[in-house]
Amino acid sequence: MARQLDEQIAGRFPVGQRLRVLDVGMGQGTQAVRLARLGHHVTGVEQDATMIAAARDAVAREPEGIRERVRLVQGDGRDTGVHFLPGSFDVVLCHGVLMYVEEPDPLVAGLARVLAPGGLLSLLVRNGDALAMRPGLSGDWSSALAAFDTTAYRNRLGLDVRADRLAALTATLDGIAAPLHAWYGVRVFTDTAADDAAVPDDLETLLAVEERAGRTDPYRGVAALLHLCGVRG
Repeated sequence: MARQLDEQIAGRFPVGQRLRVLDVGMGQGTQAVRLARLGHHVTGVEQDATMIAAARDAVAREPEGIRERVRLVQGDGRDTGVHFLPGSFDVVLCHGVLMYVEEPDPLVAGLARVLAPGGLLSLLVRNGDALAMRPGLSGDWSSALAAFDTTAYRNRLGLDVRADRLAALTATLDGIAAPLHAWYGVRVFTDTAADDAAVPDDLETLLAVEERAGRTDPYRGVAALLHLCGVRG
């Protein structure tokens, strides 16, 4: 997914421009640190105390030039309007967050509000059009059958969460003046792999297959996750 994000950034902004990036729900800060290493100024927002502590540790291990480009804020992603002025960022990331939000539209609208004109909004969501794939491939037929008529599911952490359908989220992006520019599938073939699975010897080939499938119909439509990129008008 990092390659997809870099592709969208490279296609939208001049080479070498140091972007203002907001990473909402940054987790342990992996993406924030990576983008700071590329020269961008990154603000990370995270509500979970354990996660933000891990992010602080990750940033602290970086050289001073990178550390000074990262700002960490402990807070709820739904409160971006409290912390940031309209148009404050060139790129806004919200990856793996919407599935935990019961009503995502206000959150997405808030993200678009702090995005500068021409800026990039990057969302990573659970694919509500393919919820039957994981239980079906695992032979759990009753769960697969039930998944066709819902966007609710239980994740691997045992939490009851929600998914987003591509058409509905596309309409949401249109409504907040950040229409869909590109979308990709993520984890097309690897969603059923165990969390503790060993790294395969042919990892590079696996990644190449996933990358290709995530850009190609009909494969991307059945991916476990969707990566949507909207552009602020």
